[in-house]
Amino acid sequence: MIAICRMELPAPGLELLQSDAKAEGYGFIVRLVREWESGVNRFQEPGEILFGHLEEGRLVAIGGLNCDPFAARPEIGRIRRVYVRPAWRKKGIGRALVSALIEEARKSFDSVRLRTKNPEAARLSESLGFAVIACPDATHILYFSPPDQAR
Repeated sequence: MIAICRMELPAPGLELLQSDAKAEGYGFIVRLVREWESGVNRFQEPGEILFGHLEEGRLVAIGGLNCDPFAARPEIGRIRRVYVRPAWRKKGIGRALVSALIEEARKSFDSVRLRTKNPEAARLSESLGFAVIACPDATHILYFSPPDQAR
């Protein structure tokens, strides 16, 4: 079983995770750290959480859940800032992390959205039940109840 746990930043290994993400051209981990440090987003509002996976005490994967800031509706969550270091991919860590975020989202939201340009991340999301949507601020959505029965 892959252990996914609640995270606080900074965490051991964060610098390496951030460096790997930056080398791949992903700036969202830098934003995650900057927003955490400034207090803009610490994943502490109702229904929000930051999860990660540690290997030998070092952070190798991270991802968060917020109330979707683009939806302007408190019943819609957003999975964001999901990243798994390259050496730990294809081991089920990303699936375990996103699955944990989905289970957490079910507790507080009617649906959860995300945005990805990465084809592998899109395939993972779709394999977990997300549907592709045509929206300027999200590429996928997962409904926990039919849209017409939302709160």
